[in-house]
Amino acid sequence: MDDNIYQTFTEAFGPPSFEQKVQNHMRYYLNRYSDEIIQDRLGSIFGVKRGLSRDPKVLFASHLDEVGFMVVQISKKGFIRFQTLGGWSPTVLPAQRVEIMTQSGKCVTGVIGSVPPHLLSEEKKGKGPDIESMFIDIGARSDEEVKEWGVSIGDPIVPISPYTPLMGGRRILAKAWDNRFGCGLIIELLRALNGIRLPNTLYAGATVQEEAGLRGAVTSANLIKPDVFFAVDVGPAGDTPGIPDAFGEIGKGVLIRILDRSMITHPQVRDFLLDIAESEKIPYQFFISKGATDAGVVHLFGEGVPSAAIGICGRYIHSHATIVDREDIEAAEKFAKAIAKKLDKSTIDSFLRY
Repeated sequence: MDDNIYQTFTEAFGPPSFEQKVQNHMRYYLNRYSDEIIQDRLGSIFGVKRGLSRDPKVLFASHLDEVGFMVVQISKKGFIRFQTLGGWSPTVLPAQRVEIMTQSGKCVTGVIGSVPPHLLSEEKKGKGPDIESMFIDIGARSDEEVKEWGVSIGDPIVPISPYTPLMGGRRILAKAWDNRFGCGLIIELLRALNGIRLPNTLYAGATVQEEAGLRGAVTSANLIKPDVFFAVDVGPAGDTPGIPDAFGEIGKGVLIRILDRSMITHPQVRDFLLDIAESEKIPYQFFISKGATDAGVVHLFGEGVPSAAIGICGRYIHSHATIVDREDIEAAEKFAKAIAKKLDKSTIDSFLRY
């Protein structure tokens, strides 16, 4: 695991539809470790690694975007109303720092306003916050001052949360692990396969606008027309107090997702993944989720694409700061490499035998 790569990706600015900075980092690394770079018209980007055979076409995809916000209104007093981009719980937002990217590329720091308990009415003390009543305070005195600083309607917003290894070094706190983990893994996968001739053509990269409805996965599938697909993503850890009997424990290995609201994992692909994990002695855990991944739309492309979602779990995803485990990332890197090396035509044909 290369901390520099993961720090670069997690700290990059990139909510849905505003992934250009993350895409630029991805392009830099893909240029180093792939034979060719391709891109769809929305901004999803992939490195191509040509192997011993043109077919099958194997696609590994992360997603470039992180959950964020957009400026939708500026009040006369200079407060900024916002809309969420991706799924947020209102309870995690008040008093959190954010940065707004202006059209000139400058970042403006602010905080999501919160009302102190002293000023809450008795009625509101018993209720949680709602996003519609929230605002961002950037220290402006008027709407004119906000505009002078370059902030305008439609500007994107992301949390501020730097890459921070925690005590002991095993676990790391940062924003956007969902899914800059996947971006980093894609690069580490291509680097690990450098000089190895695969029995397939490997496409490895990241889609746009996953958090806004798996949109980039649709255009990417149309661009590549894969024979098999692996979404590389982060699932919510269920190992903290107050979450009884949930899936996902950090430090317990790779996630193999077998069911979510967008897909039931292809049984033959599931068995293939289990064989890889056990033969390579890679720690793994099954995962069931109420969420979705890019596999949810790619598996429906054309006549159907055998697909699976793999990755790691993170504590507190879709918030300002997520904790992941270094050993999980290392296990996922090893897992992805082993999968890519095994996918020849006969293996993929075996997925289609019923």
